[in-house]
Amino acid sequence: MTDPVFDEPARLPLFTAGSGTNGHTRPGRVRSTFRLAPVTEQPSAHEAFLVPAEGLPVGLRPIARPPSGLDWAEVARFRRDASAALTEAIGKQPGMAKAEQEELGRSIIASVLATDDAVSVAERGQARTLPETRGLADAVFDALFRLGRLQPLLDDPAVENVIVTGYDRVVVELADGSLVEAEPVADSDEELLDFLSFLASRAENPRPFSPSQPSLHLRLEDGSRLAAARDTARPSVVIRRHRVRRVTLDELVEWGTLSPTMANLLAAAVRSRHSMVVSGGQGDGKTTLVRALCAEIDPWETIGTFETEYELFLHELPEQHRIVHAWEERPGSGERTGDGRSPGERRTPEQVIDSFRFTLSRQILGEIRGPEVWSMIKLMESGAGSLSTTHAANAYATMRKLITCAMESGPHVTMELAASKLADTIDFVVQMRCEIVRNTRPGTVGRKVRRVSEILAVETGEDNKRYSLTSVFRSVKGQYGVADTPPPQPVLEALIENGFDYAGFLAEAEANPRRQP
Repeated sequence: MTDPVFDEPARLPLFTAGSGTNGHTRPGRVRSTFRLAPVTEQPSAHEAFLVPAEGLPVGLRPIARPPSGLDWAEVARFRRDASAALTEAIGKQPGMAKAEQEELGRSIIASVLATDDAVSVAERGQARTLPETRGLADAVFDALFRLGRLQPLLDDPAVENVIVTGYDRVVVELADGSLVEAEPVADSDEELLDFLSFLASRAENPRPFSPSQPSLHLRLEDGSRLAAARDTARPSVVIRRHRVRRVTLDELVEWGTLSPTMANLLAAAVRSRHSMVVSGGQGDGKTTLVRALCAEIDPWETIGTFETEYELFLHELPEQHRIVHAWEERPGSGERTGDGRSPGERRTPEQVIDSFRFTLSRQILGEIRGPEVWSMIKLMESGAGSLSTTHAANAYATMRKLITCAMESGPHVTMELAASKLADTIDFVVQMRCEIVRNTRPGTVGRKVRRVSEILAVETGEDNKRYSLTSVFRSVKGQYGVADTPPPQPVLEALIENGFDYAGFLAEAEANPRRQP
């Protein structure tokens, strides 16, 4: 007699969609008002504590954990069997949509498990229980179509980032900033590398991940970004989820990221169409700040975004930004040609040139790493109020770093040329800083706090050479920056016309005088 369990496997409970969580509700938005910011330790809502999961309050623990009791070697074996069968089936039906592939994959997995169960019953007189079958089927499906043992972490709405420095060294950063140790994501480094290679092979644009090509960058289905490296001491993986996509300057004030006075100036700078570069280290919160700055742009302005991989996601916020043209670099595929490029490859400089026919009002360049700084200059010259990001240790170093990037274009670019071009186009440099603050809370080693530490105004130097910097907000150890020197007069007048509270700025500067040497 036919076993009804496997007559129509796709209808089984183990393959039906489970209930999920839509995410946490943030506290309601509170419109901030001006207050003085004396130099004192500022509490932060985004404190991070590196402690074992069991040492955290229940509300801070990850919700999702990898299923226990699974034989992961068995999961890997079933994944290989199911993958081979699925590949053969897809080959007979070219053009199959992804949803159809997944539905077929569910049936194949059920069939593979049924065959294995039948063998187990015949040889050992044992069969899996329905819960065991359900858990195993889910794990194989995740390994085949999702991220395998990493998937439960990405299914958890509390998880913001995943950091792997070896199969058994896994840390997750939660939405509130807490850092929590997680379960291993493989049984060995070799198994982790094997899975990452499999993941790369079935990406939208398949690519190798091997000793000869040890770097991997993928955008996942939910918009998360995965970066992996195999030329490190142990396999390294970072997954950034960009969970907080809708954020405002008011909310950053509530979180302790910047002062109300800073938020007031930055909002006025966006409205007065001053161009800004947000700088800082990796993971310092640059992208989050740019999203908050973009929230001050009129909803009906036409925005163009240019990114290596989508991180801003303004095009997914139609209520906040009605017209967004979002460009993303394309890696291409196949062998590189004589110019060092692959067929179908599209880079930011080309996309910037194309964008000049799209009547853009605002241009946002995701990140400056090298010669693409000239794309930023072109954008800022063509439309005021542009935004970009870069990596730099402090605000003053940002200008030196951008000059160096510009000079990488070739010997024809002198320091004077690069400096004058940047001074002509950049109005403000906004510096982010992430600090580990020691504390006495039992079971903790410290907290991770992200703040806006400096804001510099940029203008052309004497005789139109080099540049001049004004410290509008200066860095103070242990807190966000405090008001220091007013911006240059033309800029100041434009800021005041667009809502800048100049009197409040002067009051904060007076309350926090520079210490005499």
